[in-house]
Amino acid sequence: MNWKKDEDSDELGALMNLDHSAVLQETRIFNQTPIRPRHSRLLLAKVLFLLYRGDSMSTNEATDLFFSTTKLFQCKDMSLRQMVYLAIKELSTRADDVIMVTSSLMKDMQPKSELAYRANAIRALCKIVEPSMLPGIERFLKSAIVEKSPTIASAALVSSLHLFGEAKEVVRRWGGEVSEALNGKALQGPSFFGGSGGNQIVSTSSIVQYHAMGLLYAIRQHDRMAVLKLVQGFSGQSRGWLGGAGTGLRSNMAQVMLIRYAVRVMEGDPSLFEQLQGLLEGWVRHRSDMVSLEAARAVCQLQGVSGQLLTAAVSALQVFLSSPRPTVRFAAMRTLSALARTHPDAVQPCNVDMEGLVADSNRSVATLAITTLLKTGNEASVDRLMKQMQGLMAEISDEFKAVVAEAVRSLCVKFPTKHSAFLGFLSSTLRDEGGYEFKRAAIEAIIDLAKHVPESREAALGHLCEFIEDCEFTKLSVRVLHFLGEEGPRTERPTVYIRHIYNRVVLENAVVRAAAVSALAKFGTVADEGLRKSVRVLLQRCLDDRDDEVRDRAAWALRMADSEDTRTKYVRDDSTFALAVLERRLVEYCTGVRHGRVSLEGVPRISRAQAEEAQSSGRGRLEAMDAALVVGTSAVSTASPAAAGTAAVSGGMAADPGAAAGGMDVYEQQAEYASRLRAIPELAAFGEQPLVSSARAIELTEAETEYVVRCVKHVYERHVVFQFDITNTIPEQVVEQVEVNMEPEEDTSEMLRPVVVVPAPELRCGEPSAVYVAFERVDADVFPTASFACTLRFVVRECDPATGEPEEDDEGFDDEYSLEAVDLGPGDFMQAAYLPNSQALWEALGADAEFLETFGLASFDSIASCIASVAELLGMCPLEGALTPTSKAAHQAVFTGRWMGGAKTVARTRMTYQKGAGVTMELAVRSEDPAVSEMMVSAIA
Repeated sequence: MNWKKDEDSDELGALMNLDHSAVLQETRIFNQTPIRPRHSRLLLAKVLFLLYRGDSMSTNEATDLFFSTTKLFQCKDMSLRQMVYLAIKELSTRADDVIMVTSSLMKDMQPKSELAYRANAIRALCKIVEPSMLPGIERFLKSAIVEKSPTIASAALVSSLHLFGEAKEVVRRWGGEVSEALNGKALQGPSFFGGSGGNQIVSTSSIVQYHAMGLLYAIRQHDRMAVLKLVQGFSGQSRGWLGGAGTGLRSNMAQVMLIRYAVRVMEGDPSLFEQLQGLLEGWVRHRSDMVSLEAARAVCQLQGVSGQLLTAAVSALQVFLSSPRPTVRFAAMRTLSALARTHPDAVQPCNVDMEGLVADSNRSVATLAITTLLKTGNEASVDRLMKQMQGLMAEISDEFKAVVAEAVRSLCVKFPTKHSAFLGFLSSTLRDEGGYEFKRAAIEAIIDLAKHVPESREAALGHLCEFIEDCEFTKLSVRVLHFLGEEGPRTERPTVYIRHIYNRVVLENAVVRAAAVSALAKFGTVADEGLRKSVRVLLQRCLDDRDDEVRDRAAWALRMADSEDTRTKYVRDDSTFALAVLERRLVEYCTGVRHGRVSLEGVPRISRAQAEEAQSSGRGRLEAMDAALVVGTSAVSTASPAAAGTAAVSGGMAADPGAAAGGMDVYEQQAEYASRLRAIPELAAFGEQPLVSSARAIELTEAETEYVVRCVKHVYERHVVFQFDITNTIPEQVVEQVEVNMEPEEDTSEMLRPVVVVPAPELRCGEPSAVYVAFERVDADVFPTASFACTLRFVVRECDPATGEPEEDDEGFDDEYSLEAVDLGPGDFMQAAYLPNSQALWEALGADAEFLETFGLASFDSIASCIASVAELLGMCPLEGALTPTSKAAHQAVFTGRWMGGAKTVARTRMTYQKGAGVTMELAVRSEDPAVSEMMVSAIA
């Protein structure tokens, strides 16, 4: 055995040092007669290793090698033939004229050929065949799909799935054969994994069912009713799983796939949620661990499941926690850990079992157990868990160390009184060895703790100062220095941190030195004149630095320190530009969509807290916006006006265009809307005016209705545009000539005049589109408030659910659908804008510009729901903490904005809540235009 291991290691070393040219020279033996099977097989292994290693091979080299390899078909050695099939598959993407080997492969596909030949020939042929040639081999593949041998049937099914992307129409015709393979009895023949025997019959048919299930779903995935029938059909037969009648699916992997398809149906059509919940409950109790775990995971991830079903899933996972198999324990523990983020109370019954896993031999399981206990445990158990984690950290990977740090980060806000224990644990982990992601997670946890728990700020800053004394990651040093510059000047003893910061100027690289100079500059803005002089001395020493960036920052800081106004404007101002809006305008300018110079005048300002939140929400970057612009401009140039408007919207429409949940902040979303509206010819003229505001999307129908409609209001200087996003949920219908009729409940002819309606030419099932209705304000000084009754009007045509194409002989019929009313209020004319120094602005506006009113809002059962509704009605920018009340009894909030993008406005609310009486709110508004104050207060009436 020792000799064998040495031989293997020598061969592996030889493979790693293969020379590309030498291997290609050796392949000339493929042309020799007689063929030497063993030598040729080893040489093909070297060729495949080169290809897998990523070596580049010219087309001529690949073509010559390919045709040399095909000459090996003359040899009947089975091992060599299998290597030939592999080589053909890998070379087919690099060589020319590979189709010449089709005849040899088709010969090996014949029923009289060897079993191993047929399966491998099918895989190789489907790899090289062109879609136009597929009908010629269709009958071979269809017969192979229903072949008794599981090896051949599985090869045909997997190859068909690969072909589906290029030849959908041809593969769809094989649905009958795929269904037969899925419903077939136990297949005969040798095991898929080798060997024979009665116990192998089930395993052979299982792999075929698994592949057949995947192919059948690919064929039917765009037909929601067909997928529903697939799920219901096999779940109905599956009573045999629990001991009843019926054969059902014998493959556990196919049942796992069926669970995933059922979840997709439930997410796509909420009306089927209740109907399919019972199926999930049956799968949770399945005798196979694989199926039961998948069903429990699906239940834990679904939104809106019943408490009974969630309890059943958690109970099943609790049983798996005591499984002797580490993989099962890990899968159950990971699912419970994810559930604990949203439903910690549901996971609490498993706490006793999870505490037993803290000492599990599998460190991954132990880590997840501790982090989950931290999410579900109480304050009394924190100290004990932190001690257990301390001993665990040295034994787990960096990936799980980062998971632990993130769990502690969430606990910092949940249990603020335990901040000393959290800081002690996090600081000790920073002293241990670890990678960047782990250290970054620990640093962010300490920073969050310092922000949310003022009592821990100075201790947290001390730990951060200790960390940067020996930090190997430049990015983390810069992050800590930035935070020290933000928080250090506000502490009682800022001089403590200046020493640590200046040490970085002396000892670190240029990037860190530049960050340290910026941090020192912020200490130069404190009120203490003596401290400012000391900082100025340190900054003057930085003027001799060898890096120009450091010198420039030091010179700027010294110049800034001489002026109080400059310090207030550039250092103390806690606002920045909405970079998403600026970025989009630059992209539009570069692509020719926007003309004229680009300036910062129209770019809104936001707080740095809002900027950090927007940055962490995963916004789309420049490539996504550039692609959207290209799609929009091409659609406008090639389509009819109405179709262009529809394409511009549906091409970039997210699942919820008006919500920040899709990853966009409000300013980026407004810039996105402005870009789409300019792409519609009928509305292009409005784009010459600045888009004042775009309201959040309002649902006008229920989510499970035939037509799902929501409305977004866009306000320009003289126009108001109502955008109706419409989705048809009926697969048997195509809706055409779609428009929305808006009738004001009161006469508004003197204030609003209808201008244009942009209809949607066609609505297919599941493909959203948009209808626009635009009004013009008659008087620029009058801002109307109105309520509109809305009716959806369209022509209905029957269609084939499978193809989505309308029937040619069906001319359709007119129909209409009532929608919820749409209101236009004062908040729609307010531009949500962050205004720095709101306190100074409030005092500058004075009491003469103030309008105050007290409201009794008995319909609200909490301050949180009330403040959210008030923020939506005002349409203003909530300042930090406005929407997150810390007390259930009282709350104060401040909002800022610009009326029609001009007059600065500040609103202050004070709320109190009493059980049974609801919320009592005092609203005070001050604006540069006194009439605006009165209008904004009237928005709450």
